[in-house]
Amino acid sequence: MRLVLSIIRTSGLLVTLVSSMVFSTGISGHHSFAMFDHENQLQLSGTVTRFQWTNPHVYIHLDVDNDEGGFDTWTIECANPGILSRIGWKFNSIKEGDEISIIVGPLHTGEPGALLKQVKFADGTIMSNGVRAGRPNIPLE
Repeated sequence: MRLVLSIIRTSGLLVTLVSSMVFSTGISGHHSFAMFDHENQLQLSGTVTRFQWTNPHVYIHLDVDNDEGGFDTWTIECANPGILSRIGWKFNSIKEGDEISIIVGPLHTGEPGALLKQVKFADGTIMSNGVRAGRPNIPLE
């Protein structure tokens, strides 16, 4: 009888342990940066149309001139507000109408979206995204 109770307790503990490991990974999960091309970074310049200081990521919407005489609106993903705050960013660091230059890792799909690497403000200040994903940034000109 003792052997049976010991097996039941052990198997119950094992089930609890395995299920807690399985279900906890989904809660702390985060998407990867694999959708961005870190090897072929781009430098873009344009006009900010929107700046979203939101969790889980900050976004910059940037109108960039294209070859057809119009513009493409790029959606630039940044780190979260906590990370950016720790390196000196503020909720009003970028405003609609600002002219900025950025280094980005573009989307592999070719769509106008990217991961921010660095930004250069009109006053010449250069700020990073606060997180390193992929190879080191190319220098801003």
